[in-house]
Amino acid sequence: MLRNVLLASALLTMSSVSLAQDSTNTSRKDPRPLKDRIWFGGGVGLNFGTATAIQLDPLVGYFVDRQNKLSVGAGLSYWYIRDNRWTPPIEQTGYGYRVFTRYRPLEQFYAHAEFYHLNRELYSYVDRETIRLWVPHLLLGAGYVQPLGGRSSIYFQVLFDVLQDPNSVYGTQPILSGGIGVGF
Repeated sequence: MLRNVLLASALLTMSSVSLAQDSTNTSRKDPRPLKDRIWFGGGVGLNFGTATAIQLDPLVGYFVDRQNKLSVGAGLSYWYIRDNRWTPPIEQTGYGYRVFTRYRPLEQFYAHAEFYHLNRELYSYVDRETIRLWVPHLLLGAGYVQPLGGRSSIYFQVLFDVLQDPNSVYGTQPILSGGIGVGF
């Protein structure tokens, strides 16, 4: 598993470095203020009723190039689920972290690569108890961003978990998500 983490991190880093090279500008110092190079975003999910679900996914990103086409970033994730349709109710929590890179070949479209490491609960039928384990995910896909005005925007993305770890929460289906970004 550590090998997967290192491999995913190396791939994300190499792709970011190779895309960030700009042969037209030899100046090393970026004249933009830091506030113009950083963006914030993420998602919040809330569902209440027979099944309760809460999800928090804050993100922070950094524009690597001066054209704001390439960004790298990190984020945290937390989710809680309680399903009262079962006796006893099923209750689970998960938390983790992510590192990602996004490249915008066109202003409203981007390619996305992300390593997401999730600590989740899993019921062990052998031990008849709930265990916690770290599950790696390598998410690849694309997204669409629509400016809302000023430095805010809304985005939607489709990602696929290419590692397909047997304990992944995503399975084989595409991952559809969206959120609001400030500075993206």
